[in-house]
Amino acid sequence: MAGKVRRADFIAHGLVAQNRRAHFDYEIEEKFIAGLQLTGTEVKSLRLGHANITDAYGIEKNGELYISNMFIAEYSCKGYETHAEKRDRKLLLNHKEIVKIIGELSRKGSTLVAIRLFFNEKGLAKLEIGLGRGKKLYDKRETIKERDWNREKQRLLR
Repeated sequence: MAGKVRRADFIAHGLVAQNRRAHFDYEIEEKFIAGLQLTGTEVKSLRLGHANITDAYGIEKNGELYISNMFIAEYSCKGYETHAEKRDRKLLLNHKEIVKIIGELSRKGSTLVAIRLFFNEKGLAKLEIGLGRGKKLYDKRETIKERDWNREKQRLLR
């Protein structure tokens, strides 16, 4: 039997999941905030913080944008209703933004990456997505060097 879920365990607003490797693996050129088309058990599971967006990426189907490979765990106190954990979920954006993103995705090397998943002040689930290009190995080394230098600089200033 599933454990009882208390109201204090729910996330009303704030961060649910974050892709910390997004800025390391990709050079993000532009960011967008999109709504998500979710079912009831998916929202309840998100409110408990049971989500993972590290491997999530955006795809285009029939002129609409979807986020693929985003993991939302099954809700523990479910009844007869359930959801697939990894399914394509529709992104809710303005038409101008959709056209712009699809145009950028058609270029070689461009990708749409999930950066963070959160609930806004109204309690709606939002996904911050970034349009960018994958970094090469030497770019990643440069990022590591820059990060280490900034850390060393902070130590010297103290």
